Amino acid sequence: MKQLRFSSFRQRLNAAFLAVSLVPLLLCSALLLQIFRLRMTADQQQNAQQQLDGACYAVDTMHEGLASAAAALQKSRTVLRALSGGQADSAAVYSVLFDATEPVRRFARFDLYDADGTLRYSTQTAPEEQMLSTSWGVLQEAVQEEPGVIVYCASGNPLELSEPVLRAAARLTMDGQTAGYLVAAMYESHFRTLLDAMAGAQNALLVMDRFWHGIYCSQQAQVLTLSNALRGQLLAGRALTGLSDNFLYTARQSGTTGLYLVLQQPQVFTRGTLRLLYTVSALCALGGVAVSILLSLQLSRQVFQPIGALHHAITKVGKNDLQVQVPVQEGQHDELGELAQQFNRMVLSLRRNQQALLQNQQALNDAQIRMMQAQLNPHFLYNTMSTIQWRTMALTGGRNDASDMIENLSDLLHYVLDSRTEWATLREELAVTESYVAIQKIRHQNQFDYICCCPQEAMDARVMKMMLQPLVENSISHGMKEDERLNVRVNVELNGDHLCIRVSDDGEGIDEEKLKQVRKGLKSAYTENGRHIGLYNVNKRITLVYGETYGVEIESEYGKGTTITLKLPLVKDEALFKNGEA
Repeated sequence: MKQLRFSSFRQRLNAAFLAVSLVPLLLCSALLLQIFRLRMTADQQQNAQQQLDGACYAVDTMHEGLASAAAALQKSRTVLRALSGGQADSAAVYSVLFDATEPVRRFARFDLYDADGTLRYSTQTAPEEQMLSTSWGVLQEAVQEEPGVIVYCASGNPLELSEPVLRAAARLTMDGQTAGYLVAAMYESHFRTLLDAMAGAQNALLVMDRFWHGIYCSQQAQVLTLSNALRGQLLAGRALTGLSDNFLYTARQSGTTGLYLVLQQPQVFTRGTLRLLYTVSALCALGGVAVSILLSLQLSRQVFQPIGALHHAITKVGKNDLQVQVPVQEGQHDELGELAQQFNRMVLSLRRNQQALLQNQQALNDAQIRMMQAQLNPHFLYNTMSTIQWRTMALTGGRNDASDMIENLSDLLHYVLDSRTEWATLREELAVTESYVAIQKIRHQNQFDYICCCPQEAMDARVMKMMLQPLVENSISHGMKEDERLNVRVNVELNGDHLCIRVSDDGEGIDEEKLKQVRKGLKSAYTENGRHIGLYNVNKRITLVYGETYGVEIESEYGKGTTITLKLPLVKDEALFKNGEA
């Protein structure tokens, strides 16, 4: 299944709105329709069970009445002698017969037959058929049962209203021999009286024997067609509910009589009703779809218009148009309004930064022009210094302090002005520092001593140029005392992957208040009349190149001296260091 793709944010937004609004609506509609259908079906089934309970109770009550009548007649010697051919008073027999059948006489006609099947007594007008065969039918079934047991047998044609639709019989015995039979002949009118109002106006109640032959139906015209159809369903192994789409069938067998009672109810949801419900639901769903589409379009338009304006403004900013502004409606305080305001402030800040950048670039260009105008040719400077040195030696007849200062200054300038690289070995850094110290010794008439201690394995470490000379200069410039000799010492230590260079002196030192100011100046370019600017420059260069974990630390005690410590990483190759590999 291909994934749905939308070319714009607005289409995705519309699809999301429709999904959020329609999916719950359709699911809830289908769920409510199904719940309503199941609830109505359950109520219908419950109503069917209640009606069948009433019908079964009526049939069972009739059966109990028949059994009671058979038991009473079985106890009457008068009735038994009369049926056996003995002398009997007919009035006495009728009296016993009417008394025994009183509770159920309105549901059947009761007849007494002798052992040969000849009618002897009847509670109503004697039927035309005066004989019943004991070889088949109801009497034959009664012979096979114990005395007093009620058996039932349906008639051949339940539509013949002049004939009983059902006969019930019980065998009567005297001294172990069959004396006769009690037969209850039930007509259609009797069943209508027995089961009156049990089915309801719209339902049909069908009574069938144990072979599913029709006996009675509240809608009498359907007794044969309905019973034959239901029996066909059973023989075919199909459920009764599959007989018709318009009716629901519920069956119950009476445990005492063996009769089957089937209740036919109209389906709550027929095919036409379901079609109507589905049509109405579909129309409602289409209406919901239309409303959801209109609402989603309106909502997406309200959301997309400021987003579209913001997208248009961003496109212009991408083309370096910093004069664009996103319009914000008055009183709009939602997220989109705040986003537009933030964008406008960002564009304004970009415009200011661009103007400041242009100004800074112009200032940088001017500075580069001035620097180029003031730049000296290093080779011309070196040659001039050499010429001055040799001329001085020629005038004085040999080396002297002036020629030595010129030579050391020439070496120092050559080291500083070499623009091929900003890196040097620690050996070269110490050598140029010694050149600077030689110049200062001549200047201060050899009033201080300089000692340098560096392990041989650290000599080839790569460091930035002119990191050590400003520290030594600081010790000489600020540590000299009038009547005491100054000692300046440089110690280099290796500590794993780190390089530690300490420049210490036993000079005047710094009091606590000034020391705080000097330390503050290391972080913020603070200087007092230009003092200690070299310390700040060295510390700034170290932190820019190596990171904030490295730099300059200063310790001092007034009257005892000062110690300045450089903490550096041990770098063997500045190329690897610049590439982040060392």
